[in-house]
Amino acid sequence: MGDIITPWITYPFVTGTDLAGEVAEIGSQVTRFRVGDRVLGFAAGGDKQRNRAAEGAFQDYALVLAHMAAPIPDAMSFEDAAVLPLGLSTAACGLFQRDFLAMDPPSAAPIATGKTLLVWGGSTSVGSNAIQLAVAAGYDVVATASPHNFDYVRRLGARAAFDYRSKTVIPDIIGALQEGEIAGALAIGAGSGVACVEIVGRCQGKRFVALATPAASFDDVPAGRGRLRHLLPATARMITGNITLALKARRYGVQTKFIWGSALIANEVGPMIFETYLPAALAESRFVAAPSPTVVGTGLAQIPEALERQRRGVSATKLVVTL
Repeated sequence: MGDIITPWITYPFVTGTDLAGEVAEIGSQVTRFRVGDRVLGFAAGGDKQRNRAAEGAFQDYALVLAHMAAPIPDAMSFEDAAVLPLGLSTAACGLFQRDFLAMDPPSAAPIATGKTLLVWGGSTSVGSNAIQLAVAAGYDVVATASPHNFDYVRRLGARAAFDYRSKTVIPDIIGALQEGEIAGALAIGAGSGVACVEIVGRCQGKRFVALATPAASFDDVPAGRGRLRHLLPATARMITGNITLALKARRYGVQTKFIWGSALIANEVGPMIFETYLPAALAESRFVAAPSPTVVGTGLAQIPEALERQRRGVSATKLVVTL
């Protein structure tokens, strides 16, 4: 689906957004880093504003914008650090951008807001970061996950966890949120948008759902022969899903908007996270690299295998390739 989602990319191109490693060289105006520093970074080459193969993560040397990188503690491995950038950025876009949930920024000493954020998909990469960021900004968090990940999302800071497969999950969450004010919702995973719209629409507070996942998946659409046969039903599911979401949002008076995970490179949220908040939070263990990494192998040749394993599905982990 790259030709539709990112039509500006021309080939050959280097993809990938998440990376961690040592600084090999710095630009003439860079003052935050020195050669040899251990860092994590968000490689923005696939974003329309950058559109440079040199800024893709899946290569031996990659260019990273200085305000989209952060130093990591000596005790943190590159494998752990590499799980953060895209999940962290996507969560931050949904939570803090002014045209999304516009929540208070995270800090070392958050002031309680008395509001609760719903994170549907709390054990995912985006959800794991969203929970931590919201708590660091002074919000309570209610999250959904599989029961075997309940303890995991609670350790990250969620005060309550609900089974997203439960037939009563929507009324259960609404009941848990009736006493306070909701800060909105971050919807991650197939079908999450419709569920979050109903919950937010029946609670007091901000009627906004930030969408991290499309209404339907195109993962099973092949790139070559037979593509059209799979593409048409997938497109139909996408259209039907979007119509259903729009109708429910209108019914409940809820605003929805899809997150573009690299949008923060061009606004105040990027520096807020990678310069102001994250370095000290990592150094002081106030923010953890989550979910934990699963190392697929060593060398760039292992990336296709990692992508295939990702397509088949993982839970509460992030796949990493070392170099």
